[in-house]
Amino acid sequence: MRHVYFSFHYQDVWKVNQIRNSGVVFGAKSAGFADRSLWEEAKAKNQRALEKLIADGLDGTSVTAVLIGSKTASRRWVKYEIAQSIKCGNALLGIHINKVPDRTGKTMHRGTVPKLLRDCQAPIHEWTNVKDFSAWVEEAWRAKNERPSLWDRIARALGF
Repeated sequence: MRHVYFSFHYQDVWKVNQIRNSGVVFGAKSAGFADRSLWEEAKAKNQRALEKLIADGLDGTSVTAVLIGSKTASRRWVKYEIAQSIKCGNALLGIHINKVPDRTGKTMHRGTVPKLLRDCQAPIHEWTNVKDFSAWVEEAWRAKNERPSLWDRIARALGF
C-alpha cells in the first residue's frame, strides 16, 4: 500500500472525500483535505503558509493522485502541487472524477487534464471503483521506479 497525496480543486472536496475515504490507500494526505478551514486559513494568511501546508502534506508520500474535476487544470495551487510532487519524486496519475456525484447527486462535464500531467505522460484514468484505484496507484509507482521517464531524468539533472 502506498502513501498517496491527493491534489484537487477544493470545490470538489465532496467528491474527493468519497474517493479518499474508500480505505484503499494508506496515509492519504492533501493540503487542507481533512479540514477545509485549515486550507482557508492558510489561504487568507499568505502564499508561504499554503506552500508549507502543501510541503507538509507531500512529506512521506510516494504517489500523487490528481483528481480532475471540471476546473482542476486551471487552478494555480493544483499546478503548484503537481510541480512539487515532481520535485519530491512522487509518481503521478490523474483520475477524472466527473462521474462521481456531488452531494446533490449531480455529475459534471469532464475536465481538462493539467498540462504538467500531460507533459509527464502520467497515466490518466476515469474513476470507476476502489479496486481499480488501488491498482492504478501501484502501477504508477512501479512504472516510475522501474523505468524513469525522460521528465524524471531531466528533473534529476536539474537538481529537482
